Amino acid sequence: MPLPTPSSMPSGPNSDPSPSGRSTQPSIGRGAALAPQTAPGVQRGTVNLPPAHTALICVALPGLAISTEQGQLTGQGLEGFYRSGRRVLSRCRLRVAGREPVAVQARMVGPDQARFMAVLSLSAEGGPDPDVLVERMRYADGTERITLRSAANRPLRLPVEVALGADLAELGAVAAGRAGPELPASVHDSGMRWSCAGGHSVVAADPPPADALASAGLLRWEFELPPGGTRSVELKVRPAGAGSIRAVARGATSPLAPARAASDDPRAEALLRTSIEDLQALLLRDPAQPSDTHLAAGAPWRCGMAPAEALAAARMALPLGTRLAAGTLRTLARTQLVGAGPRSGLIPGPRRHVGAQLPPSCTGQEATLLFPVVLAEARRWGLSEAETEELLPAAERCLQWLRTTVGDGTYLADPHPGGPWRCEAQAHAHRAALLGADLLDAYGRGGGVELRQWAGRMRTAFREDFWIEDRGGGRPVAARLPGGRLVPHLGSGGAHLLDTGLLGAGAPAPGLLDHVQTEQLARLFGGPAMDSGWGLRSLGVKETGYNPFGHRSGSVRVHETALAVAGLATAGYEKEASSLLLGVLAAAETFGHRLPEMYAGEQRTEGGSPVPHPTACRPAATAAAAGVLLLTTLTGIRPDAPARTVTLRPVRGAPLGEIGLTGLRVAGAPFSVRVSRLGLALVEEAADGLQLGA
Repeated sequence: MPLPTPSSMPSGPNSDPSPSGRSTQPSIGRGAALAPQTAPGVQRGTVNLPPAHTALICVALPGLAISTEQGQLTGQGLEGFYRSGRRVLSRCRLRVAGREPVAVQARMVGPDQARFMAVLSLSAEGGPDPDVLVERMRYADGTERITLRSAANRPLRLPVEVALGADLAELGAVAAGRAGPELPASVHDSGMRWSCAGGHSVVAADPPPADALASAGLLRWEFELPPGGTRSVELKVRPAGAGSIRAVARGATSPLAPARAASDDPRAEALLRTSIEDLQALLLRDPAQPSDTHLAAGAPWRCGMAPAEALAAARMALPLGTRLAAGTLRTLARTQLVGAGPRSGLIPGPRRHVGAQLPPSCTGQEATLLFPVVLAEARRWGLSEAETEELLPAAERCLQWLRTTVGDGTYLADPHPGGPWRCEAQAHAHRAALLGADLLDAYGRGGGVELRQWAGRMRTAFREDFWIEDRGGGRPVAARLPGGRLVPHLGSGGAHLLDTGLLGAGAPAPGLLDHVQTEQLARLFGGPAMDSGWGLRSLGVKETGYNPFGHRSGSVRVHETALAVAGLATAGYEKEASSLLLGVLAAAETFGHRLPEMYAGEQRTEGGSPVPHPTACRPAATAAAAGVLLLTTLTGIRPDAPARTVTLRPVRGAPLGEIGLTGLRVAGAPFSVRVSRLGLALVEEAADGLQLGA
């Protein structure tokens, strides 16, 4: 099973506890004491993930290829070809004329392929010019193509050797340094084969080698190259008996529309293109229903389903169509707990480590609260009535779980029972109640009134219970602990307070903060303590425990930065939104527009660049989907497909100049919009009968 990313390293059990009853609500009052910002007694994970920030990672799930810039696969670290989380080839070392070529360049040419260039000098006289150019194209599907091209002015006879090895280790064991030795090889047809109790791996070569030595895993050829001539060898590695990888994203099978951006700022086009490519590379099919697709959380650590991240990414990708959201919702509905008991309606998920200030949170609760939100907003973007009604019972069970878990109280403990009352958990619950009530009303189901009443009571109480005044104008608290103590640190979790979701006619749902508090939060997010110049820090620089590399204590988390940008823009704080957006766009450029899930929150300086986090997933589903959200936020698209309307609320300051987005999907049809340098929006393509709302 793939290891989690640092953002979700288990600090406790990998599943939600089985509560036997309701937790006691905190003591609420103005006199609540502030909790000291010290780490509670939390059991920490024991796996130290190896660095991956310099690796070239080719992804087309379930295939994965991880390489260093040298191009040779040495069997060290994470290097190798993987299939469904198992390393099917760990070593692939090339020698030409008895020597290893000199690596000169390595680069990604797509999400699933990398190109390595190397050279070799053979002249007895020496000299600076190489005689042989070596190109290696490496693909996530298990293919490696080695091409030799002669640059010499005489015919060359080149002995070529490829030394292969496999350990068939699980990725988790590789990351933990427990891969074990290479397995003995046997000659198999035109290549090699390895076997163990866990599986089998085969490498086939074309053309077949002239010689094969099983004891060394060695394949040999001898090529004659005329001046300017080329010869190629293609290696294909896969589990024995398995066919070629059938990528979900190919052609018409992709659930994501091939949207494009055109802007005065060319970075917009590159970011959207790469974001969509990364999302496609992370697509997986549900084995129970292969027509349903969802996103893996990220490579290399989390190449499987992570419910909260899958839903969050599908939600941000709704401008690319509703098929991904529908597939994700159906997949997770099949995992939902049903029957009697306090966990009925919950979508299971692992615990997530959230830093030193608080114990691990429950991603299952987050996913359960996201489910009705994604369904409600997917319907606004154009999910069919039939698909919505099919998923409505699962959404109802999520909402019933929420009401049952909260009971007669005001707030939702995370984790339940006994956990703290987190600020962002209340934001998730409040949004789920309002959008869920809207969804229930639309289909004549009961329960909407009760949900709105509870959300109203929470809103009134929250504005006092989760806000502390200080000389700087006040701030939201991160959490309340049992007994009423407050955890006052300022972090990016407050971005969830700005993410209220959309109701009918493109109206944002009410937020937990009032206007004055929202304005203060916008000011804090726009200040140097939180805005690093590369995006929003997960913890302010003035807070105890700040660490620019801390995944919840100072790094820039792309997903939460995008939520902050969208929320600030919706609330009218365009200056702060634009600053954060431009910071992420600048960071994306230095990462080749393939955004990692996080990077260091060090302050941006003239001529500087963001510092990578060594164990961040890249690509990551939420980071790639955040690229889509950031750019569509500029156009302010707010659809209401059931009402056949779409409202545009563009960012008037036009921070990227003119921008046009084509190939989006609204109401099941292509949708294109352009925003001028003056911040005026124009719909250029839309579904028949779709009206522009006021």
